[in-house]
Amino acid sequence: MTASSDPAATPSGALAAPFVEGLARHELRFQRCGACGAAQTLARHACTRCGSEALAWETARGTATLHAVTVVARAPSDAFRALAPYTLVLARLDEGPCLMAHADPGLRIGERVTAGFFVHDGRTLVRFARADPVAG
Repeated sequence: MTASSDPAATPSGALAAPFVEGLARHELRFQRCGACGAAQTLARHACTRCGSEALAWETARGTATLHAVTVVARAPSDAFRALAPYTLVLARLDEGPCLMAHADPGLRIGERVTAGFFVHDGRTLVRFARADPVAG
């Protein structure tokens, strides 16, 4: 992870490179285990469910359901003070894994959302917005 104390900061390092490169292309990437099929968003050397090292990167559609929502009024680092207050969410991607990310204000637990992207302090971050009810 980066040295930032903000939980929605972009991870860094060789293991996270496919995730970070995906963000730059406005793609949400995650790992899927070839042994048990589990999906995980944080880059790891082994599956968190079965321990297999047979992991492959996939690209998510970017649609999700919100499981937690909070507003950060006092940013934990200088890098994010300009954004405060900002909304952070835990969103379960349709493909299975959970992701913490920024979100538009006013969203609620249980709502359907779609991933978008924005650049802050030179890093591409995820920001979820309410999904179009027609699209999904």
